[in-house]
Amino acid sequence: MLFSLRYFSRRGLTLITTMLIMALMISACGTTETGNGNNNTETVQTATADPAQAVETNSVEESKVKTVSTINGDIEIPVHPQRIVAEEYLGSLIALDVIPVGAPGLTIKNYYFKESLEGLEDIGDYGNPSVEKIVALNPDLIITGNGDKSYEQLSKIAPTIVIPYGDLKNAHEELTYFGELFGKEEEAKTWLEEYDKRIATAKAKVDAAIPAEATFSIMEDGGKSIWVYGDNFGRGGQAVYQALGRKPPSGVAAEILEKQWAELTAEMVSKYAGDYIIMTSNSRTMDDYKADPIWGSIPAVNKGQMYVWPEERSWYYDPLAVLAQTEELAEWLSKKDR
Repeated sequence: MLFSLRYFSRRGLTLITTMLIMALMISACGTTETGNGNNNTETVQTATADPAQAVETNSVEESKVKTVSTINGDIEIPVHPQRIVAEEYLGSLIALDVIPVGAPGLTIKNYYFKESLEGLEDIGDYGNPSVEKIVALNPDLIITGNGDKSYEQLSKIAPTIVIPYGDLKNAHEELTYFGELFGKEEEAKTWLEEYDKRIATAKAKVDAAIPAEATFSIMEDGGKSIWVYGDNFGRGGQAVYQALGRKPPSGVAAEILEKQWAELTAEMVSKYAGDYIIMTSNSRTMDDYKADPIWGSIPAVNKGQMYVWPEERSWYYDPLAVLAQTEELAEWLSKKDR
């Protein structure tokens, strides 16, 4: 019995040793055949078939570029930019969940989405950003609406897309453009569908409360000066004229919608005042306007058909702001004369 046990042990040891050697050989062969595959099998196979294609396949996704047409000609930009500096169009980017690394302080403080931008770097004044601050952010794409002033400098830092203010005239044009730029067409389509639904609801509320022929004026009180605006210059113009479909007074409509703004003297106010006035003012209230000899004689003011809000809520004209402004004004207008 003892002999049998010893024999079995030697035999078992031999079998185990043989199996281990075979396993090591198989493992070594497997590594030779598939080791590169574990790192990037597709690249190795492609390299054998087509070296030029292998270079593209082996590139990281973020390094790919595409060509876009701009007012400064065709330029190459990253397909998936990671560090965007947005001097303009910040609201549209946020709507598509494209968060930049830097923007002007004025847009970072946007009343309608400032909570979404904590930690975003301030690149300086809108229209006159700090080149040094932008360089420090190491951007791979810059988006601006003020290329006539800074394009030469900015384009030396990173690919720079200039979209002059006013070229994209409404929320649909903005979201569609940036959806295509960032490969987020479906996200843009979904966002705009919800936007249209909410705008339609707001418009229906206003149409039910305010006669279709009622005219509207978009104004701003700067203390020493008064301005009147069109449908693409903020202050509620996009909300009133575009989203709600309302019109300026007929005698000045063509001028306002073409020039987009005009500075008024006190004597000119009555000519430009519509049945309803949306007024931007940081210092005066509705009661102040009613007590003023000139403003108090304007029918819209006398009847309480003036809406006064501060610049921090009226200045912005991005799609997020326009949607919020439209719903805010619709809420006020739907309660008038009731």
